[in-house]
Amino acid sequence: MPLTDSQPDSPSGSRPLPAPTNDIPGPAGLPFLGSMLDLRRDSLSTFLKAQREHGDVVRLEAGPPGLRSVFHAVFAPEGVQQILASQAANFRKDHPLYEEVRQAFGNGLLTSQDADYLRQRRLVQPLFTKRRVDGYASAVTGEAAGVVDRWRSAEDATVDLVPEMNRLALRTVARILFGLDTEEAVAAIHRCSPVINAYVVQRAYVPVKIPRQWPTPGNLRARAAMDELDALCDRIVAERRAATAAADDPDAAEGGDDLLSLLAAAGNAEDGSLDATEVREQVLIFLLAGHETTATSLAFTLHLLARHPEEQARVRAEIDRVLADREPTAADLDRLPYLTQALKESMRLYPAAPVVSRRAVEATEICGFRIPAGADVVVAPWVTHRDPELWPDPERFDPGRFAPGREADRHRYAWFPFGGGPRACIGQHFSMLESVLALATLLRAYELHAVDEEVPVAAGITLQPTGPARVRLRPRDGAGE
Repeated sequence: MPLTDSQPDSPSGSRPLPAPTNDIPGPAGLPFLGSMLDLRRDSLSTFLKAQREHGDVVRLEAGPPGLRSVFHAVFAPEGVQQILASQAANFRKDHPLYEEVRQAFGNGLLTSQDADYLRQRRLVQPLFTKRRVDGYASAVTGEAAGVVDRWRSAEDATVDLVPEMNRLALRTVARILFGLDTEEAVAAIHRCSPVINAYVVQRAYVPVKIPRQWPTPGNLRARAAMDELDALCDRIVAERRAATAAADDPDAAEGGDDLLSLLAAAGNAEDGSLDATEVREQVLIFLLAGHETTATSLAFTLHLLARHPEEQARVRAEIDRVLADREPTAADLDRLPYLTQALKESMRLYPAAPVVSRRAVEATEICGFRIPAGADVVVAPWVTHRDPELWPDPERFDPGRFAPGREADRHRYAWFPFGGGPRACIGQHFSMLESVLALATLLRAYELHAVDEEVPVAAGITLQPTGPARVRLRPRDGAGE
């Protein structure tokens, strides 16, 4: 994955800019609370409505006087590129949400900045080369095959894709991270992650924060969950370091092919190596970013295909033609273009990171509006991915939008589920590989028919389905026998 964003802008999607002004439009909201209640009730719909009614740069206020938060939402792809790429140094991860994630999961790649981030990225980058990531393909297909087997006993041949794909993605990332320690890790993460995530989001958006040290029920629950995950990771890190130290070749140590062993051994003469705390923090961030995001993409891709049987049939015909009777491999990623298009279209409609926050260091101009120094700024894939000027009939599921010729005609930041610029997701290739291979494995074995037509969602640290995504299974080629 490139560390810089060098792709030139496409002329399509460019818009005439107003004269620079400080008068940024936005919803009036309630006299005392502004948009606070709307944002708490449904922040994604609030952002979408703000763009429809006020344009591509919107000012929102939330909270009572004296405790009011003011932030600016930027929806135009030109502005998104400015924030994430061309002027990325001026937009830092100093937003309260990132501080809460930092306190909960440590200062890993998702939250670190400046010299810490650059050093961590240099150390971790070799672990995410295409060659290295492709080596995890068998782990992905092995876990997906386990789902195929388990679905044989599904009651009424019906499953809820939300918990099913969460379990699959969690088992996969835990297996790749921890090797033989998968079961213990999966149980701990399943138990602790929802507690921590809810705590982080709640604290990020309240106007007055109770000190973490106070023994409130919420603080105690979150602290216990954090301590459990920290202790698990610290123990496994210590075991891996002991194993690699005992081996002449670090990769020859027990469990040496898992990502944790490689992290424990990461380093070079210039940067030194990651210490035990840094390894734990990277692991926790990988667990957070590496399973919830992929689970979201898998669940919604399958559900959308279940709702659109003609698209599912086209995807399955491609899978059957390419794979026949064999398991998918990393080499098949480029041989399944229509499946990849369906995945990308799902990530357009349901981006795993629906809102991304930054804070402006210096005053700057975006899309003709002056953004003041110190302002909180958000970009929202959820909104930009639904802009009818960029995506005609935006709510329609259409994998053809991502045919090669059509992709090239769009602005680079009309679709950005992995972010962009120097902070683009380091695991982008891994996420795409995992998703395509898992989808191919599941769709080769079963036809899916939607039970729930719509799946409600909410914005947390990642996009959170708040209702079921049930499908009825029809086995193919003896998958259910």
